[in-house]
Amino acid sequence: MIVVLLRDFLQSVVMEKIKLLVADDHPVFREGLCRLLEDEKDIEVVAKVGSGEEAVRTAIELSPHVAIIDVIMPGIGGFEAAKQIKAASPQIAILMLSAYDYGSYILASLQAGAAGYLMKGSSLGELAEAIRLAHAGVAVFDFRAANKTLGKLLTGEALFKNAAGILHSREVEILKLVAKGMSNKEIARELVISERTVRTHMVNIFRKLGVSSRTEAVLHALKEGWLTLDTLP
Repeated sequence: MIVVLLRDFLQSVVMEKIKLLVADDHPVFREGLCRLLEDEKDIEVVAKVGSGEEAVRTAIELSPHVAIIDVIMPGIGGFEAAKQIKAASPQIAILMLSAYDYGSYILASLQAGAAGYLMKGSSLGELAEAIRLAHAGVAVFDFRAANKTLGKLLTGEALFKNAAGILHSREVEILKLVAKGMSNKEIARELVISERTVRTHMVNIFRKLGVSSRTEAVLHALKEGWLTLDTLP
């Protein structure tokens, strides 16, 4: 009887599935990803959510082994969600998922305590293997994205480049406030300048960066490393 119970126990340990939480604000991508992963015999999707707040709440409630979190989501966003999850449940391995290979995003993922950073263009096999490795305590970073960041760090090139020479200090200051989601009126109030002056600065920022929208300006600044995790909302 003891031998039988021990055998059953060992089988249950071996067959334990990796409990997975998926957080992404795009329903089609989220549902498609979950359906594909459910075909993996050793992975069980225990929850799927669409915002940072839901990710934190659900992770704390269900305590999955691994959480896949999209970088850009409504509410507190992926990085802040990852930080809060790790603070409350450090045993949960987190994989950040993004369509962008920005070096600042990778460093932000590390700062948030993530076990890895993957591109949305990764294959199902790569993603499934990353989940298994993260569950086993192994750091997993997309080679194409990480190689750019590590290359800069290893050669001594500063990742967070100085925007001086391209943008004036006031323009950089305004761009940081734009990244926080502030309107021209709110920026004017914050900096104690006129709204017209803010609009003039925005026109100059667009012209210098070769962009046509606030979102493009912020993404450009993130890509260049002018904005960091602390700048984001």
